Amino acid sequence: MGRVVLVSGGGTGIGRAVARRFAHGGDRVVLVGRRADVLKRTATELEEATGAEIARLSADLSETDGARQVRDAVAERFGRIDVLVNSAGGNAALNPPDEEEDPLGRTAGHWLGNFRANVLTAVLLTEAVRDLLAAPGGRVVLLSSIAAYRGSGTGSYGASKAALHPYVFDLAAALGPRGITVNAVAPGYVEDTEFFGGALSEQRRSSLIAQTANGRAGTPRDVADTVHWLADPASGHVTAQIVQVNGGAEKGR
Repeated sequence: MGRVVLVSGGGTGIGRAVARRFAHGGDRVVLVGRRADVLKRTATELEEATGAEIARLSADLSETDGARQVRDAVAERFGRIDVLVNSAGGNAALNPPDEEEDPLGRTAGHWLGNFRANVLTAVLLTEAVRDLLAAPGGRVVLLSSIAAYRGSGTGSYGASKAALHPYVFDLAAALGPRGITVNAVAPGYVEDTEFFGGALSEQRRSSLIAQTANGRAGTPRDVADTVHWLADPASGHVTAQIVQVNGGAEKGR
């Protein structure tokens, strides 16, 4: 019987690609997200494509009750988690502006929104389920971003992703004695996701691709393969790392 793999943000984009990668390997995957309809559609498609067991849980992971709900449901059904992938997130600064809102209030909304979307969703879920992590052999992977190194143009998104890095280091130290590794993956520009919400111009897209050393955009599969490698038993001595998947774009061109 395969491992139990919990993927937050598993209904779309990178999270969905991660779920598919583990499902193809015969693992039992649990999708977590806010939108029940999206999770149901993705679970059905993955089951048909892979034949794997796909469970789904709808919850707001930026709230403690949502994280507890997931923890209790997984404990009851599976009793353990072998791999936890924190892929839920987004950029609140990309939401359409409210023209009637004062600029300072809008700034506060962006920073608070990104903290909730990218930090609390990962930290609350991880802390809620840490006692369920298989020991030894458990794996925790968080999704960071190239913006943590280069900025995001808004400040708040890159800062929220950067906040995950010291959490990775501290959690790796805390869980290491139990034989559990903790790492993060920091993608660059990745196509075929909902991240930009259709607001990315062709000029901006070309600019992002031009910053890479290999001349192409990233794909959700690129990130999923890296996450899968970090979760492999052969990667047991890789922990407290931020693995960049951006075609060299972090170095700039």
